[in-house]
Amino acid sequence: MPADRPERRAWWIWGAAVVAYLAAVFHRGSLGVAGTQALDRFDVGPAALSAFTVLQVGIYAGMQVPTGLLVDRFGPRRVITVAVVLLGAGQVLFAVAGSYPAGLVARAVLGLGDALMWVSILRLVASHFSARHYALVATVSSALGALGGVAATFPLAMALQNLGWTATFLLVGALTLGYAAVTGTVVRDAAPGGAQPRRSGAVLEQVRTAWAVPGTRLAFWTHFCTMFASGALTLLWGFPYLVHGLGVPAPTASVLLSLLIIGQVVGGPVVGALIGRRPEWRMWLVVGYLGVNAVSWGVLLAWPQGRPPVAVVAAAFLVFALGGPVSSVAFALVRDYNPVQHVGTATGVANAGGHSATALGVLCVGLVLDLAEGMPGGSEYRVAMLALVALLLFGASRTVVWWRRARAEVFAAQARGEGVPVLLTRHRWDLGARRQSVAA
Repeated sequence: MPADRPERRAWWIWGAAVVAYLAAVFHRGSLGVAGTQALDRFDVGPAALSAFTVLQVGIYAGMQVPTGLLVDRFGPRRVITVAVVLLGAGQVLFAVAGSYPAGLVARAVLGLGDALMWVSILRLVASHFSARHYALVATVSSALGALGGVAATFPLAMALQNLGWTATFLLVGALTLGYAAVTGTVVRDAAPGGAQPRRSGAVLEQVRTAWAVPGTRLAFWTHFCTMFASGALTLLWGFPYLVHGLGVPAPTASVLLSLLIIGQVVGGPVVGALIGRRPEWRMWLVVGYLGVNAVSWGVLLAWPQGRPPVAVVAAAFLVFALGGPVSSVAFALVRDYNPVQHVGTATGVANAGGHSATALGVLCVGLVLDLAEGMPGGSEYRVAMLALVALLLFGASRTVVWWRRARAEVFAAQARGEGVPVLLTRHRWDLGARRQSVAA
């Protein structure tokens, strides 16, 4: 692909798709401000209400590899259009659902539509933009999508207050269903002369082929350990941790949670521009970020009496927010080390990493909270958040292992005279990685 591939047509196609992704993020977070009304509408307690979130995250994580296969087989235009239809239909069902089981079904449909979206966006970007532009366009896509999370806070809360549950969710569901006509007509799978979707190939073989690439495994573990903290805090445990664990007033806690979105919006383009211009820096950025992330958790959890100042909490939450932009390194790795026909499948594999970690983190925190119930002064939350720290350390260790192995593959390819996406500088610690790669 030429170095300066993007044309006006590519930007229009991308823009239409990103609006659909923004809608997906909006629908994903729409229950956040409707939680109090949902308790009354479905006549359930907090534990049952949390099942909506666990169900959505579980479906999202489980559908990432199948989504990649679908995108490689049928193309992003069809998958994005189906996703928009599912999102709209799920929200319409949620608007009219009068029972808890019906609400679960509606959120499951909505979660399925959400799960189809992001991998399709990245596959579309890979088809229409060069490798040099890919990282920037992907991170800008993520940042713009995060604005959907903003729309799912104050604007949605005002609509619910003025229009009511049914009218609000019917309206946003109908608008989403109508937008399927836009994605179906404006979005195109590939630029003229580009790689078209594949129509054949064994499913398991496609997954095995993607997983066998060291760059794909590195992308999986990179995504696993960079974004899950922000996800776990945003989706469920952030507000209780701030209010009950740190003693932050509820209004201040809402502002602190908004930093998780603001950090993504601001940090996305910055990280994308950096790794697009200097791709050899991207794994150093990941490793450095993981170190800062671990230090931030250490400060929060080790602070005397467990009550750090609000400024310290805000700084830590901004660090956690940057996990989303830094996780985009995973998709740049997938784009560089897989042929474009396999990018959808490999992206699904990588994207499953972070969302699996999010679901696991949410579950582990809940289990530890149950075991630590009754500890004084909100210290049970300090203990429970250690589960996220343990998950961070585990993911970081696997990331370092596969970083070394992926580097060994690049150096081996250079020695054979083959072209490589990024030229790397050999270090002394690369020698052991080469032996490990050969043994593996």
